[in-house]
Amino acid sequence: MSSGKTWAGIAAVVAALIAGGVALRVWVFPSADPSSAAQSGPVPVEVAATKRGPIERRREFTGTLEAAAEFTVAPKVGGQIEHIAVDLGDTVTHGQLVATLDDSELNQAVAQAQANLTVAQARVRAADKVVEVTRRSFQRIEGLRGRDINSEQDMDLARSDKAKAEAELEVARAEVTRARAALEAAKIRRDYTEIRASWSAAEPGDTRLVAARYTDEGAMLGANEPLLRIVDLDPVIVVVHVTEADYAELAINMPITLRTDAYPGVEFEGAIARIAPVFRSESRQARIEMRVPNTDGRLKPGMFVRARAVLERLDEATIVPAAALVERGGEQIVFEVDASGETVRMRAVEVGVREGEHVAVEAKDGAAISGQVVTLGQQQLVDGAAIVIPERRVPAGGASS
Repeated sequence: MSSGKTWAGIAAVVAALIAGGVALRVWVFPSADPSSAAQSGPVPVEVAATKRGPIERRREFTGTLEAAAEFTVAPKVGGQIEHIAVDLGDTVTHGQLVATLDDSELNQAVAQAQANLTVAQARVRAADKVVEVTRRSFQRIEGLRGRDINSEQDMDLARSDKAKAEAELEVARAEVTRARAALEAAKIRRDYTEIRASWSAAEPGDTRLVAARYTDEGAMLGANEPLLRIVDLDPVIVVVHVTEADYAELAINMPITLRTDAYPGVEFEGAIARIAPVFRSESRQARIEMRVPNTDGRLKPGMFVRARAVLERLDEATIVPAAALVERGGEQIVFEVDASGETVRMRAVEVGVREGEHVAVEAKDGAAISGQVVTLGQQQLVDGAAIVIPERRVPAGGASS
């Protein structure tokens, strides 16, 4: 009796091992013979509904905001700061007076240059009189020489005196030109004590902002030492660095959408403005600049941002979960559930735009794909296979689907 029970137990264990091995083979090698699995009865599957609508392939980049333009305001001459008219965050217009330096010494330089000019002009008048006298003397001696009253030596001396006087007049006139130039230079240097914010290609009403102030009134400032930093914040520039894989898909004027943690839920629209022609050897990345309008001034240089570019878009497509795709015989296929919900039809498809966990597909036979597609369990399916869709259960208090 005990011997019979022992053999029965051994048989049961062997049967369990065989069944387990078969199940393991089906699970590990599901594509070995899907038709055999389908013939064994309805295959439990999970399904999802197809959709019709737009789909986009997007790429998101992280980057930093920079000012569209910036420059440093610095005096062309050194001196003590007498007054600063603007401060951090103030708006400035093109050509606006932003600071003045003490001009006492330069006023004295202008006065001295004016005096030098006056002296040079007086010398010109004196030299002109000498020229006039020597010319009359020369004419008189020349007339007397014609009547053999004067000697040839007297004639040579008169001619020499006349040439010398004319040369001194030219020198005096040159001194006036030099003194006048020195006066203008002194006035220009004095004007440099009025420091203005100026930039090229300015339009009427063009304004910019003071981003930094480096010193205070009363301080001594050398020539070309920074006083203010002025920035243009409309538009702002988004700077990102992209890899080779993304580089080829970006183009000038491609639209982008910008998001920043400073304004949750708010999106800013812009476009790619510049693409670097080279990659940085250290990172193997290329610099991309995106231009974003900033009329309200909310975006600030230095902010961390996320920029999303739409690389490809279909306005109307059949969209299925990416999990619905399987490969059979070198083709991408989906299993479409028939109207009864009991069998499936194998459809070969062309795969299009991917967006996250969804993908656009188009049946190779040209017929529309609609209804539901299998997303789990399709490894055991063949064309026309019977399926069963188990009811998905959820904990008490939840909804079932």
